[in-house]
Amino acid sequence: MSTPPFLTLPPSARALRVVTARGQFAALRAEPVGTVRGSALLVPGFTGSKEDFIALLEPLASAGYRVTAVDQRGQYETGGPHDDPAAYAVAALGADVRALTEALAAEGGTGPLHLLGHSLGGQVVREAVLAAASEAAASEVAASEVAAGSTAPGGAPLPWASLTLMSTGPGPIDPAEAERTRLLVEVLPTMGLEEIWQVMQQMEKADEKRARRVPSPEVAAFLHRRWLANVPQALIATGGHLVAAPDRVTELADVITAGLPALVLSGVQDYAWPVPEQTAMAERLGAHRVVVADAGHSPNAEQPAATAEALLAHWG
Repeated sequence: MSTPPFLTLPPSARALRVVTARGQFAALRAEPVGTVRGSALLVPGFTGSKEDFIALLEPLASAGYRVTAVDQRGQYETGGPHDDPAAYAVAALGADVRALTEALAAEGGTGPLHLLGHSLGGQVVREAVLAAASEAAASEVAASEVAAGSTAPGGAPLPWASLTLMSTGPGPIDPAEAERTRLLVEVLPTMGLEEIWQVMQQMEKADEKRARRVPSPEVAAFLHRRWLANVPQALIATGGHLVAAPDRVTELADVITAGLPALVLSGVQDYAWPVPEQTAMAERLGAHRVVVADAGHSPNAEQPAATAEALLAHWG
């Protein structure tokens, strides 16, 4: 769980709902002053929310980027169905990312769009990219068949200028974290979110690997409120994915090789996916690699200045 360092929006930012073909998504939007260099879509992880990126909004907007951070379906202020597990499959969440991408592009005047996923969000954006690449390849094949021997036009270009995978891994989470997540998935059908929250707080205090900076009372109250706003079915589905996620790195490497610049960014330690595993993933992808000093699983919240600097360098 990411812990935002503060909750007050910078002057450049506001809360809104992004309307897409797949429904509305709660978001935070930071607008640049002056020339727009590009835009970014930021997707949070398991039990997270758009507020996980709040400390990145001002430095990225100040550099000329229009930044949109969202709650995924089932998270905090976006919400979602309580009786439709399929709505929270990673493929469906990836389709949500593509719908958000289309909605942001339709707004116009925002330049190239950079895509970032944190933790579970990294595997969600990976799904979006692979689905878009598959459709583009199918379109190219179909066009080639219709051309009946003429030179086939290229497939439709991907809608993203770059991809950033932050604190995420190639497949399942670390075994110790997977055990905790399995336990959560098992108790969700029978325990209330408030009761689970109290147990989680005790477990986290006893787990040095998950130690985090003590939040302010305001942030602590927000974390509690955010947890209670989760759709349990979303936690069950996405938690189930995390403990058994397929390794799709080889597929993604093909897309990156074809021309999608990619960055794998993490802190120096990570309880969800070991840092060496993330480094190996970057090598397999042929992606640029950045390790943020003095940061754990959430460099976006723990070291936002260094994280923003790395993102701006990647975005060019």
